[in-house]
Amino acid sequence: DTVRFVTSLLPVRHRKLVRDTWDLIDLKLGAYVRGQALLITLVATVLSICFWAIGLPFWLLIAIFAGIVEIVPVIGPLVAGALAVGVGLTVSIGVGIAAGIAVLVVRLLEDYLVIPRVLGDAVGLSPLVVLVSVAAAALLFGAFAVLLAIPLAAVVATLFDVIVRNKNPADEDVPTVLFPAQDAESR
Repeated sequence: DTVRFVTSLLPVRHRKLVRDTWDLIDLKLGAYVRGQALLITLVATVLSICFWAIGLPFWLLIAIFAGIVEIVPVIGPLVAGALAVGVGLTVSIGVGIAAGIAVLVVRLLEDYLVIPRVLGDAVGLSPLVVLVSVAAAALLFGAFAVLLAIPLAAVVATLFDVIVRNKNPADEDVPTVLFPAQDAESR
């Protein structure tokens, strides 16, 4: 086990703290992954209903694509919206506009209601920290770095709390998304 090996290299008095910190980070990252899965499912489901209702061809495929590219912040939803509008325009201008409005409304609801609650709560970060970490990762390291921005910010924040603020990781609240992290690990 990697944790056991790493902690065996440390002085005995630091082993429990490092193990507890490792476990907390692991639980936060697990909650983040469950949160992403929830977002993908939610976006794909809501958009599939909207696309079906407006008569968009290939509504299910486009909705599933929109859910999957949800993983890539900012760029993914733009690509999904452009695809939906483009396919809608093959039917009529009205369907194209309706597809664009559906994607925009779902995106706004997600940005202001769902993401701060699901992903921010999952990793224990405020919505402002999530936004700043995603923007900084995009500016500093490019578009694909945003995939790792929130998990990396969660790791840094946890280490900051433990090292600088002297918080005991064993006393920290364990994030939950859908089900508690302990249940996820026992499945």
